[in-house]
Amino acid sequence: MARYLKELLLVLYLVRGYDYYLDRLQALGFGFPTLLYSAMFVVLVVALWMSAYIRPALVRHLFALVMFASAVFFEVYTRVTDSYLTYSQFVSLVYSGGFIQEAAYQYREVIIRAAAAGVLLLLGIGLKPRRRLPLPGFLPVAAPLLGVLLLSAVLFMRAGEGARGLPVMYTPLAYLNLFIYEALHNIVGPREPVRIARLTSVIEHDIVLIIDESVAGNYLDINAPFGVYTSLKMPPSGVEVINFGYAASIANCSADTNITLRYGGTRADYIRINSTLPSIWQYAKKAGLRTVYIDAQRTGGNLQNLMTDLEKQDIDEFIQFDQVSVRDRDMAAAAKLIELLGDDHAELVLINKVGAHFPVHDKYPDDFMNYRPALPRGLFQEVSDTGLRDGFNGQKDDWVLYRNAYQNTLLWNVGEFFKRIFQQADLSRAVLIYTSDHGQDLHERGNPGLNTHCDGDPVAEEGLVPLVVIEGAQSHTLDWQQAWAQNKDRSSHYNIFPTLLQLMGYEPAGIEAIYGKSLSQPTDDAFTFNYRFNARLGAVPEWKHIDLNHIVTPGPTQAQMAAGQ
Repeated sequence: MARYLKELLLVLYLVRGYDYYLDRLQALGFGFPTLLYSAMFVVLVVALWMSAYIRPALVRHLFALVMFASAVFFEVYTRVTDSYLTYSQFVSLVYSGGFIQEAAYQYREVIIRAAAAGVLLLLGIGLKPRRRLPLPGFLPVAAPLLGVLLLSAVLFMRAGEGARGLPVMYTPLAYLNLFIYEALHNIVGPREPVRIARLTSVIEHDIVLIIDESVAGNYLDINAPFGVYTSLKMPPSGVEVINFGYAASIANCSADTNITLRYGGTRADYIRINSTLPSIWQYAKKAGLRTVYIDAQRTGGNLQNLMTDLEKQDIDEFIQFDQVSVRDRDMAAAAKLIELLGDDHAELVLINKVGAHFPVHDKYPDDFMNYRPALPRGLFQEVSDTGLRDGFNGQKDDWVLYRNAYQNTLLWNVGEFFKRIFQQADLSRAVLIYTSDHGQDLHERGNPGLNTHCDGDPVAEEGLVPLVVIEGAQSHTLDWQQAWAQNKDRSSHYNIFPTLLQLMGYEPAGIEAIYGKSLSQPTDDAFTFNYRFNARLGAVPEWKHIDLNHIVTPGPTQAQMAAGQ
């Protein structure tokens, strides 16, 4: 038996993925595509097999480690998200690589289980072969390299598609090849200066963009009869709240939405605009505004959402809360905003809130546990996002607990946040725009899976966000009531950047020519969000339309039903 241990380990590893291969065959059916898939499968398995017979131990061990790491990476992703790793999603993960240490800690148990299974592959390749293949010595080394190159070529020709059902250790390596190729060849152009003319010389009000995290527009009381209390329905005297209702997000992933909100990309031209045109900070500084970025999600100066050091140079004050617990960071952001609104400077302030990204177990105080039963407490006090799903299997009862914890989080990070703003801030010379980066799939329909957003086949609620304008009595910026009448439940994130520029005094025709319509115009929005934002290699974005006639909203709580509400 020991003589065939390597072969046995490799067979066991490949066999454990039988359902993955059968699903692909079933999807292809009978025909020529199945023959091509089968041929590719055989070629890659043979190449993998030959790598186990590389004679130099150091080279063989290197191949074993690379294949092992690639396979574990793929398996961890699929276990955590319950979805297939596409090239677009791989690119998004690369862009989020700065937080790999935090993610590794959060998902350590999943990683350990995937690594334990991957040991079969590691030893199957790495153990010393007891026989020599009757082949030239270079061929076992060349075979896996050629296998990766072959799959990379197929994916290149098919715009990143074509790896489903094939041995998983090749897929991330082929994706990495494509990403490196794109990084070397896709040079869009240098960043351009501000060119749009301004109509006014001095701005005397603050402009604030508040981007919440994972806050679903359909779970707030301003949009749904039994939505969570937000404080937005009861503004103080002298403050006007204009609720534009439901809006469509740019995408269903955070980084994609945030970079586009900062650079103004449009549906038809987001790659070029995000890559080459001025940032919102550059426009603000040209308009004479002081620029402030409040990041409640990260610490230690770490940048996120595709922000670069070059972009950061245009931010006058960069704020994070290193010494504040995750639970209280939105309250710290509120306190800082209150301070900024009370100073003598006209400023552009952009806030990235903690909001309600998973894990939502511990993002609220005990006093705010109004929705019960909720997810167990005490496991994730200092976790901003990417939480482990211990004890959460995505079953119907699990999602009941999740939705309750989610609503408790909204009660704190939205309701209490705005309550403090309204009670303490001087809003007389300020205009605030509030939205979220994306919505949430809280599985109200009983659909399977663990994901709440970033899904490759999303439900409409993943792109459904709130859109609210808050203006002080002395600001007198735009005709918000007319804008509301024209655009309630009809706008999207794409209307925010043009609105910010208009608030800064830039010329409306010049704004619209590049960035589209602001909220002061009939937006005529397509009401779609992009779930293939990182469309690469000739692929095109995929858009999901939101039909408001089929949106799920929360029902009454037991207490509300008992009170006859």
